[in-house]
Formats: sequence, structure tokens, C-alpha cells
Amino acid sequence: MATDALLEIRGVDLRYGSSHVLHGVDLNLGTRPLGILGRNGMGKTSLCNAIMGLHPHSAGEIRFDGVDMTGLPPEKRAQMGIGYVPQGRRVFRSLTVEEHLKIVERKGGAWSIDRVYETFPRLKERRRNLGNRLSGGEQQMLAIGRALLLNPRLMVLDEPTEGLAPAIVSDVIDLIELIASEGIAVLLVEQNMHAALAAVQDVALMVGGEVVERMTAEALENDQAMQKRHLGLEPGQSG
Repeated sequence: MATDALLEIRGVDLRYGSSHVLHGVDLNLGTRPLGILGRNGMGKTSLCNAIMGLHPHSAGEIRFDGVDMTGLPPEKRAQMGIGYVPQGRRVFRSLTVEEHLKIVERKGGAWSIDRVYETFPRLKERRRNLGNRLSGGEQQMLAIGRALLLNPRLMVLDEPTEGLAPAIVSDVIDLIELIASEGIAVLLVEQNMHAALAAVQDVALMVGGEVVERMTAEALENDQAMQKRHLGLEPGQSG
């Protein structure tokens, strides 16, 4: 069936040994930034693993621009145009900032190392520092910059605000908005509801390895009963 979706997820199951963690997940992503929200252990990172080929799904299919990615390794998915910012950043301790960027840069696109440095002046200042000599915020800047150097068509960001100071969270939100404004599709996985709602237009809620609701960010922001039921937030509580 014809669709305008860039990313199509159909009936996806995923298992870790005997643990069944994704149950028939259906999800489409077009040009509007989409946030995936849910409490810990609801399958959000497992969904990222399935999209990126870091753990093979056991049923269903995942298509990118109409191409079934089943069986493709992570590097092939990156070459197709999917940038990934993993939870925990996964910065190499023994590489400098500049070495991180040089090994992934795909020349000829809108994003270059110079532009990453313009966007993150702190990274330019720290370009000779090893990964283990960066703060959490600097590591997150590096993880995002590294993904952007692939000049992707889709950015998958898994908990990019985790553990960051409020000022850095605000910078991450601004950057996500910039990425989306340049026509890059955004899939943002977050536990921080307020950060996600500030960055995306649509949200999907995950519970028990399933997508149980999809709505606009504005609708979720105004529905405290939904926040409590699926995210465990009481009225006025941050998440």
C-alpha cells in the first residue's frame, strides 16, 4: 500500500532470549517530528535497537523510504540515511572530539565538521580532548554532532536529555527544532515529557512494549488523565 511515511514499522516483535519486549508495534513517521514517551522498561530503547538493527526483530517489518531493512546491519542503515544518538552517548574514551567527527563525516551535505563546531563552540574548544575528558553535556553535543555528520534523512535520538542540566536540555530542544526545520525527520525517544513536548509536534505512548496511544503534543500536554495513566505523572509533576 502506498504511503508518504519515511519510516514504517509494522507488527514488530522483539525478544531478548525468553523476554518478549516488543509486541506488534505499529508506527509511521513522516516529516512531522515524533516523540516516543513511556516509563522505564516500556520498550522505547528496544524500539530504537530494532530500527537501527542493533538487535534483530523477530516478527514484522521495518521499512525506510519503502525499503525493508530486515537483516541489514547497523552500518548499512546509517548509509541509507539514519543518524542515531544512543542512550548513554557511547563516546569512545580513547578518541579525541575531532577524531570522533572525522571518522564519520560524510562530505557534501549541509553538515560539516566546521558547522558542528559553529553549532557547538564548546566542542571546538575541546576538540583535542579525549572522550573521557568531556562533561555529560559535552558528550551529548558530540553524540548529536557525530550523527549529523552523516547528513541523515532521519535522526533517531534515544533519551538525549538524560542527566543534563536544564540549560543544556534547552539547547538540545533548540537543536532538535533546527534539525526538523531543515527537513530532517526526527524520532525522539524520551522519558522527560516536558522536554519532548517542547521539541516535537506528535507523540506516541508506549506501555508494555506496545504503542497504545498517538496524538499531538498539544493534546497530551492538556490531558493530565492520560499523563497519569500512561506516564505515571500526577497533576503538576514534571516528567
